[in-house]
Amino acid sequence: MNTKGKVFKYPDNVDTDVIIPARYLNTPDAKELALHCMEDIDTEFVGKVQAGDVMVAGWNFGCGSSREHAPLVIKTCGTGCVIAKSFARIFYRNAINIGLPILECEAAAEEIQADDIVEVNFDTGIITDITTGKRYQAQPFPPFIQTIIQCGGLLNSLKEGENHG
Repeated sequence: MNTKGKVFKYPDNVDTDVIIPARYLNTPDAKELALHCMEDIDTEFVGKVQAGDVMVAGWNFGCGSSREHAPLVIKTCGTGCVIAKSFARIFYRNAINIGLPILECEAAAEEIQADDIVEVNFDTGIITDITTGKRYQAQPFPPFIQTIIQCGGLLNSLKEGENHG
């Protein structure tokens, strides 16, 4: 499982209210919510993001409230992966639960720049900055979490397991 795309770079402590402002949470439609992803920090994100693109951020990405909407809108926009120095714990769990691949890698998050082209191999945890040629090693997910992500989230993986059981 891989993704490859352009980098959108963000600072430390990007909270869930920046990822999806609470003023839009009156709709259950993920596609409608995704139209507002990152708008308070990056007004051009939604118009520029392409399938497979990669968010790179600093420390404590996804801090703040425990809303599952935050990783959901990132995924719905087509983002292929989020790489950060660290993630807020509840964001980390929510991302896995909805099938958004995320990787912690301090060196990659520090050195990769906005608009670089990055490729991520989720099986090995290798992050390659194609623009600079540098490679970084993140901890890959264990197979059971890779299965959750490949199925599109925890509920989908459980349903698929029932169909094969």
